[in-house]
Amino acid sequence: MKRLLLSAWLLCLAVAIMAQAKYVFFFIGDGMGPNQVLTAEMYQAAVKGQNGRVPLCMSQFPYSGQAATFSASDGITDSAAAGTCLASGKKTNNGMIGQTPDGVPAYSIASQLKEEGWGIGIMSSVPIDHATPASHYAHAEKRSNYYLIGTHLTESNFDFFGGGGFQRPNDKHNPSAPNLYDLVRQAGYTLVGSYADAKKHLQADKLLLVPQTDIDHPNRGAEALPYAIDQQEGDLNLAQIVDIAIQHLSQHDRFFMMAEGGKIDYAGHGNDGATNIHEVIDFDQAIQVAYRFYEQHPDETLIVVTADHETGGMALGNNQPLRLERLAYQQCSSDTLSARLTALCQQYADQLTWKQVKAFLADNTGLFDELSVTDEEEKTLQTAYENMMRQQESLKTLYADINALAAKAKELVNHKAGLGWTTHSHTATAVPVFAVGVGAERFTGWMDNSDIAPRIYQATR
Repeated sequence: MKRLLLSAWLLCLAVAIMAQAKYVFFFIGDGMGPNQVLTAEMYQAAVKGQNGRVPLCMSQFPYSGQAATFSASDGITDSAAAGTCLASGKKTNNGMIGQTPDGVPAYSIASQLKEEGWGIGIMSSVPIDHATPASHYAHAEKRSNYYLIGTHLTESNFDFFGGGGFQRPNDKHNPSAPNLYDLVRQAGYTLVGSYADAKKHLQADKLLLVPQTDIDHPNRGAEALPYAIDQQEGDLNLAQIVDIAIQHLSQHDRFFMMAEGGKIDYAGHGNDGATNIHEVIDFDQAIQVAYRFYEQHPDETLIVVTADHETGGMALGNNQPLRLERLAYQQCSSDTLSARLTALCQQYADQLTWKQVKAFLADNTGLFDELSVTDEEEKTLQTAYENMMRQQESLKTLYADINALAAKAKELVNHKAGLGWTTHSHTATAVPVFAVGVGAERFTGWMDNSDIAPRIYQATR
């Protein structure tokens, strides 16, 4: 009996290994370390009054592992080097896109599969020429060469792009160079500015889905999609983009798509716990869209989820009980909190009182209302209010400039929830890897991020 069971198990394993993935989803949570995943799960339990975790879709996949993220030039990678490695399996120096340290092009598996006739989609919640998406179609010595990267997008012939628009739609070194949106149209892409508009153009040869404001203002540099915690009705989100991509790419017999949850990283740079959690959950909702597709095609689909690096050094615990449910009182990102406070300053000028500001903080963060504030903490906040009024001591992170009071209020909410941070930058923390579907058994145990792209490609053979 034991031999029979062993033989059956080996036969099933052989069939699984021999099967070929026809539909590949590659999800990259920018800045998403293991604690970002666990914190989101424990938060979901905490807001229900439970101690423990409510699992995300990704963490319930049957295969999982961890990946080291160091680059060729540093123990702590940036998104360009990590994105290049995840896209191609090739290590490179920080700052380089789609090429090895000696300048040789590092071709992504997306490019290889396109040559083999696959449909290809690249999408993100940040601008589409940002480091992670760019690593799948561009080759540049510097990630900041946004116009060059944008021209490579138009030359890629990939079938679908979605997310924020172009950060530098015009070439600052050559004013006579064509606008990237014009180049996109010339390359045969149909530009659509909303989920509803995209639904009407699913049969187009090639699609570029970005917010309508980017299309309406083609000379203005694009921003990322709104944070999940800040999203309003009608805002484009990553789950919608993935849904449109699936419908569009299903015109092909085989397709590959990469979807990046880019603003997990933004929130990590800002040490914004509540916003970070909402970004991880938003990313997971996009994964759920792909998982529903997998359920319809379980013998032909592979989903792999990982991260390029961890951002912020998120820590669960700061010498007090963990009270993650307190983060639910924060109603917006610290970026938006800063903007709203700045607007108050402009509205009332030097007449804005501390009493008014306390009421504002109570409404937007729970401080002074649901979250008690000690005399010492209030003194710290009031000093920050005075610095804000004098436009002093703002918190400058990679993607934001937050006024003094918004920064202190966010820090205090984090503290009362039990969250700690070690940096406003990246760390060398190993990142999680989750997989389900055809070839998913390849993604277990300890690995390097350079292993992931080759294993995905092997699953399509």
